[in-house]
Amino acid sequence: MQFTLLHSDKETSARTGIIQTDHGEISTPAFMPVGTLGAVKTFSPQELKDLGTDIILGNTYHLYLRPGDKIIKDAGGLHSFSSWKGPILTDSGGFQVFSLARLNKISDGGVEFQSHLDGSSHFFTPEKSMSIQRNLGADIIMAFDECPPGNVDKETAMKAVKRTNKWAESCVKYLKENPPHYDWNQTFFPIIQGNVYPELRKQSIQELCSFSKCGMAIGGLAVGEEKSAMLEMVHLCTEHLPMEQPRYLMGVGKPADLVKTIGMGVDMFDCVIPTRNGRNGHIFTEDGIINIKNGMYKNDFSLMDKKSDSPFGVQFSKAYVRHLFNVNEILGVRITSALNIAFYMKLMKTIRLKIECGEFCKWSKSFLKKWDDE
Repeated sequence: MQFTLLHSDKETSARTGIIQTDHGEISTPAFMPVGTLGAVKTFSPQELKDLGTDIILGNTYHLYLRPGDKIIKDAGGLHSFSSWKGPILTDSGGFQVFSLARLNKISDGGVEFQSHLDGSSHFFTPEKSMSIQRNLGADIIMAFDECPPGNVDKETAMKAVKRTNKWAESCVKYLKENPPHYDWNQTFFPIIQGNVYPELRKQSIQELCSFSKCGMAIGGLAVGEEKSAMLEMVHLCTEHLPMEQPRYLMGVGKPADLVKTIGMGVDMFDCVIPTRNGRNGHIFTEDGIINIKNGMYKNDFSLMDKKSDSPFGVQFSKAYVRHLFNVNEILGVRITSALNIAFYMKLMKTIRLKIECGEFCKWSKSFLKKWDDE
């Protein structure tokens, strides 16, 4: 995988670039829709492409449990299994092991946990995560890390940093000894931990840089800490991360947070907000947020969003989409989710254009006046 830096903003740390993978190019800054189980909910691969999606995210923990990584390997990998031909990133499953699993027991060797589906027992090690991700065949594979909650004390955060570093070393060793199953490359991203403690973040970066060939992730944020602390840690990390590699901020996705952290030098994002909010009738538009379940739209026959890059924006009225939600018709969820994905992809495209023409700083200030409280 190669990363080419194209443009840098003169007044901020925002930049544009191209990530070249064996399954295609990713224009950065980039937002990755979340396809946890091998599909972005309600979307076909072609629909995602039509909306401007370059790369999607899958999840090791969930795909291991269902349908099983060996089934996906037998299908020729996740690209073939899902019919998504573009780049894929797979999260390592570390976050889900800690957030979803019942009665997990963490040790230096790995994590013993019970499935959130049926209570069955499993043991994840760094090597196990890498083995699953080799089977899935994603273009970018993530380190198995320990992601503690945002309110832990410094000692607990320090233990997680040390364990994450040890596990990253084990991941890299496994990958060196076990080449990809397919005829394309897989690039490994270490994940920085350290919670809200600056010295631990610096330590994590310093220890993990040797494992990074073309990209590092900022993890352990948006997990319960104060927003100001999150932004402070992102700024600190981007100041110390390699300039020549893409920076991936995991799990952050509010529009204002994207703009702020792109201004700090972040290149990649993922979050469930566009699709999850869409399924709840919460729609992002250039003119603000629409809560389509609101009674004010009962007799509103205006179009959903004339400025959207989704054809649904000029195909259906607000009253009709509200009706679909009231009767639990799946088409309503498809419409709102598509409008949200379109909003996020258009936002990324706009940001790239503003950086290229030297207007990002001015534009971002105007954008944040409108979106900072949303």
